[in-house]
Amino acid sequence: MTSGREKFGAFIRREREAREIGLREMAKKIGVSPTYMSKVERDEFTPPTEDKVRAIAQILECDPDELLAMAGRVPSDLADIIKRQPVEMSALLRTANGLSADDLARLSREAGKAKGN
Repeated sequence: MTSGREKFGAFIRREREAREIGLREMAKKIGVSPTYMSKVERDEFTPPTEDKVRAIAQILECDPDELLAMAGRVPSDLADIIKRQPVEMSALLRTANGLSADDLARLSREAGKAKGN
């Protein structure tokens, strides 16, 4: 998606312009004012709410989890999962912290098998 250094607003503007979507059109599609969208793109305002970030991800055809992370937000479904089993999920996340992307993918596949997925 990005190098990890690009700010949310700059990424949104770059991707929107690459797809030749006008600022007003993007704002209308996600239900915000063009002024607000412009300030978000200039990183003058914090990124919008989760539902708006998800709408932006869909329009820009990018991964919503990656865009939410770039926006500094944790997807609500993940927060709910952690709240249901806070001790176990916290331990799992702390243990998995620092694993490579390949190791995390392998761990995810094994967890899926354990669940019967």
